[in-house]
Amino acid sequence: MAPPARGAGGRVHRDRVGRPGRGRSDDPPEGFGMAGYADTLAGFLDRLGVHHPHVAGLSFGGTLALALYGRHPTTPATLVLAGAYAGWVGSFPAEVARQRLEDSLALADLAGEELAAVLVPTMFAPDAPRTLVKAFARTVAAHHPDGFRAMARASATDLREVLPRVAVPTLVLHGQRDERAPRPVADQLHAGIAGSTLTVLPGAGHLSPLDAPLAFNRAVRSFLRSAAQRGVASGSGTASTAGSTPTSSPG
Repeated sequence: MAPPARGAGGRVHRDRVGRPGRGRSDDPPEGFGMAGYADTLAGFLDRLGVHHPHVAGLSFGGTLALALYGRHPTTPATLVLAGAYAGWVGSFPAEVARQRLEDSLALADLAGEELAAVLVPTMFAPDAPRTLVKAFARTVAAHHPDGFRAMARASATDLREVLPRVAVPTLVLHGQRDERAPRPVADQLHAGIAGSTLTVLPGAGHLSPLDAPLAFNRAVRSFLRSAAQRGVASGSGTASTAGSTPTSSPG
């Protein structure tokens, strides 16, 4: 990840939240769904005493941020949705969403190195530094198969009904060379969330904070500064949701 973004008054305290089914977290139960992830995140933030944070998410984490707002609309002060979806079902034609879920469930059965070989090339711009790509591949290779399947099933949701209800400042970030969440997906989020800002990061792929860290941070800093000028204050800094941590993800 790039360094934490700075807000209007300097560095923002940031909590990076790991999701169930990755790292040292337990795998979620069958049928956990995006609602389960969103409720777990809300409960975890409350347990930490993180109230009314700026919530930023990448890929699956962006969809989770949107689901968090849908189920707990008083929690986020703002939203940053990077490479995000309104769920696969909400952002793609039915056949594309079905195929993406089917492919992801099949990928979960691969050995870690095989999974990385298939997934990682779709995450970065073609000219991304090899050292960066290899480092990310190591995190993918350490995936939890059951956790990966749970994320895939949760991703196959439809959050379109949440978009018109979003009433907090929202930044939609799109990597210009993102293959996994192409430009029409970002346009849909931007059009559906009234007053949102769409920023395209030139040359970046799906993992825009890694492909274009300086541009990503500039966009987030500018957005938070603008929100502060409009009187939007975070009670406890910034929470970056699970998908914003480089790791294996079916996003």
